[in-house]
Amino acid sequence: MTLSRKMLLAASLAPLLVFGVLAVALYFGLQQDPSTLPSVLIGKPAPAFALGPVRAGDGGFSRDDIRGKVVLVNVWGSWCGACKMEHPYLMELAAGGAPIYGVDWKDDPADGAKTLKMMGDPYVKVGNDQAGRLSLDLGVTGAPETFLIDRTGRIRYKQVGPITPEVWRGTLAPMIAKLEQGQ
Repeated sequence: MTLSRKMLLAASLAPLLVFGVLAVALYFGLQQDPSTLPSVLIGKPAPAFALGPVRAGDGGFSRDDIRGKVVLVNVWGSWCGACKMEHPYLMELAAGGAPIYGVDWKDDPADGAKTLKMMGDPYVKVGNDQAGRLSLDLGVTGAPETFLIDRTGRIRYKQVGPITPEVWRGTLAPMIAKLEQGQ
């Protein structure tokens, strides 16, 4: 086989090789769950924060409010359609004793307060992150996102997207139970 034939053969196989590599990458990429985005904050302390109030007469929400507790911190907004879909289930969880704290993200406090008054308020405390500072520090990519924080103030889990009954039963409730038992 001459050198030009070898080059021609290599050139004709190159697209097939590129296609094969792309097909393998696509196959493995599609096996990933998009709601489980990795977070570099897992196992690290929640950032320090002090948010202003959303509800009239409330003191807002700060990291000190969750110190020593196992809690969920839910990032939401009155403008967020998926948050409105998640909201009734958050109300159900809160009624059952789940400790849910809220971060009203990129929202006017009056709009957040109006939404809570209209749809019900599942939050132990809720603060306004209109500038998006805390959400940026948490690595929020969209709402809703929920963080499970342990007694030491460390982020243990990040739920991207709404909390559903399946997410609650399959992931969050078992993790909360273990953390409350000190594991």
